[in-house]
Amino acid sequence: MASPKLRVGVVGASGYSGSVLTAVLASHPGVDVAFCTSDKRRGEAVADALQPLARGLLGLTFIENAAALARSADVDLVFLATSAAVSVDLAPRILQSSTARIVDLSGAFRLETQDDYVAYYGFHHPRPDLLTAAHYGLPELFGAPPPSSRIIANPGCYATAALLSTAPLLASGLVEPGHVIVDAKSGTSGAGRQAKDDFAFCEVAGDLRAYKVLTHQHSPEIALGLARHAGRSAVTFVPHLLPLRRGLLTTSYLRPKAGVKRDELVAVLREAYKNKPFVRVVDAAHVTIKAVAGTNLAYVGVEANAEAVVTIGAIDNLVKGAAGQAVQNMNLACGFAETAGLDTLMRFAP
Repeated sequence: MASPKLRVGVVGASGYSGSVLTAVLASHPGVDVAFCTSDKRRGEAVADALQPLARGLLGLTFIENAAALARSADVDLVFLATSAAVSVDLAPRILQSSTARIVDLSGAFRLETQDDYVAYYGFHHPRPDLLTAAHYGLPELFGAPPPSSRIIANPGCYATAALLSTAPLLASGLVEPGHVIVDAKSGTSGAGRQAKDDFAFCEVAGDLRAYKVLTHQHSPEIALGLARHAGRSAVTFVPHLLPLRRGLLTTSYLRPKAGVKRDELVAVLREAYKNKPFVRVVDAAHVTIKAVAGTNLAYVGVEANAEAVVTIGAIDNLVKGAAGQAVQNMNLACGFAETAGLDTLMRFAP
């Protein structure tokens, strides 16, 4: 007899990350999508609204976001593809009223201190006790979520690329433990499905600009991730907006210790990711958005001379940077193969 499928719900299923997540779950062999919420598309058929992404969800309609709490009692796991403000309110109530585990795609449970939430998210965190209970779900660096963790904090897209390309090198002791500079560029879907003039086609096309300079919410997340994995946390992070729909690339700058060669740094990355199905260590020139768009892959590379170490990471911000990594975390937490539902995703040019 076949094992019963894992029942999951998706809150915020019509946003960019939520729709990609729903599509991946629709083709996952071990999952039954029990509900999808969207106030904007309430009452619409999920398969119609997300065609051709979610052909496997015939008969399922979007329900209003307010119904998510009640429906969570009927599922094994809930994905929150919502803003941090929504997640920080809804997640504790789901934990209290159900036995469901949560994979949160927002930043509501990624950080450790109340001060960081005030500074970078603009609110006082109502449940700081849950910050230490949440598992930071970057599997290649921090492993599978432990059975005791009911909240999995899915990493931010910029943080994913920056940490994967730099953390093993910092941990190796081959680079100086000083400041890390992260220059990052992302397509406009990273800002979510929102109607703002800054993200309109006429504003973005043919342009490149920095935004949220020294105030972006992924700054403390990158610093915390480096501190957890490598004992370093001094980071300057600046994101830029690319005239692309999706895809993300980070370029990080460090200093080598005396006598360290490029080949030694490449060997560190290859060793770190030798059994990791979604990370490819390649020549830095081959780390491109086009190589990863549409997949859950991360490409990382490094170049070095006597003066500098430069690491480059590329991911699809909606897949490895959001929905795909959320499914990867679910797979690891719930006993599926890590690649389940993700190994058939197709690469496409952005």
